[in-house]
Amino acid sequence: MNQPSKRDRLKPVELLVLSAVLSLFVGLTVLLATREIVLSLIFFGVAFIVVLVVMAMFSLSIKPNDTEQLEIDDEGDHPAGH
Repeated sequence: MNQPSKRDRLKPVELLVLSAVLSLFVGLTVLLATREIVLSLIFFGVAFIVVLVVMAMFSLSIKPNDTEQLEIDDEGDHPAGH
């Protein structure tokens, strides 16, 4: 059985870190503009969720290439647990 590559295992972490960085930018921008910590935390949280969902949707919309499609088809032929 094939183990996922290191890149495949770290993909969710990459999405979370990039989402956190972008939402930190939004939170700091709001904090510097309004000087209200609660408002900047709210914008940070909303931006984190929105960026995470949008990036996840983009990653789901990518069409696999021929090699990836062959691997996906091969996994469907084998019963689970074998």
